[in-house]
Amino acid sequence: MNESPVNITVKVIGGKWKPIILWLLSQQKYRFSELRNEINGVTQKMLTQQLKELEKDGLIKRKVFPVVPPKVEYSLTPYGRSLQPLLAAMAEWGHRHTKRQKHR
Repeated sequence: MNESPVNITVKVIGGKWKPIILWLLSQQKYRFSELRNEINGVTQKMLTQQLKELEKDGLIKRKVFPVVPPKVEYSLTPYGRSLQPLLAAMAEWGHRHTKRQKHR
């Protein structure tokens, strides 16, 4: 039996940190330290691992600037930008859910 397209999507962008990383990078470019500061609770090790996986899957690019100290910047690739409608839909659903919870 073929794997579900939803399951494939969840394998690539699912988890606790990847959707947040992708959402932030859909808004602007970030340096590693900026991402870490924006994402409450993520460890340096976990953020590094998630960024490497997203880069391997072609969703983000890592640009290293030849300066001292090293400067690294992350952004979405064109392929990663193809997720923007999905990320926007997730954000909109999150807003509606928050409002719904407040009115219960």
